[in-house]
Amino acid sequence: MDLQLTGKVAVITAASKGLGKAVALELSKEGAVCYICSRDSNILQKAADEIMSVTGNTVIALPCDVTNPDDIAKCKDAILKEYKTVDILFTNAGGPPAGFIKDFSSEDYIRAIELNLISAINLIYAFLPVMQKNQYGRIIASTSITVKQPLDNLVLSNVSRVGVVAFIKSIANQYGKYNITANAVAPGYILTDRLKSLIELKAQQENTTYEKALASFASEIPLQRIGTPEEFAALVAFLASPKSGYINGQTILIDGGMYKGLF
Repeated sequence: MDLQLTGKVAVITAASKGLGKAVALELSKEGAVCYICSRDSNILQKAADEIMSVTGNTVIALPCDVTNPDDIAKCKDAILKEYKTVDILFTNAGGPPAGFIKDFSSEDYIRAIELNLISAINLIYAFLPVMQKNQYGRIIASTSITVKQPLDNLVLSNVSRVGVVAFIKSIANQYGKYNITANAVAPGYILTDRLKSLIELKAQQENTTYEKALASFASEIPLQRIGTPEEFAALVAFLASPKSGYINGQTILIDGGMYKGLF
């Protein structure tokens, strides 16, 4: 399927590795001009070079701390100076520390909300005006299965990501008339460095091997396996395309059937 992304300008945050990098690679394969953002400039440039070596398309590394509004403003100005438009925005940030309610203070929740919610809000505010002006935009926010099904050992994620879904729904309701769609993607277990660290933590806590802890995670999923970043990126690429023009205001799970609810 031709996703009609050739020449579209995309901004992908937390893209030096993991899900963000996978999304940037997929969008670049489809012909999009990709601006990738992350705090670590060295790793980020390496990721840009790797993606360009695969796709042959333009990938620009823009160092940016998404929790810093000044960094976001600088990135916005640099992108709009060069291309005058942003067609696709994928908001993404690293997950907060794992743990239970007893492990955290109110300050930890504040930091998690700044990382996951406020960063998404600031990014969307930065690029929404140009999308409105151009009467076109695709906004995709990366959240987590925890917005539908809280996980006991991810209490900070449970709290900080729900607001992203509410904000995305509000954007969808108010800006759909400008041909701007806004959706959230909610991954379950996808094999990234973050999940690997959670598997290692489980192995330590249960005094078992990494392989057995991995099998335990997979056993919770009807498909009996962990998802791949490439599978996640394929969903995002479709939502980023003109082909998805009638999908708006949705939270789409990509979890192998792990979520047990009906709605």
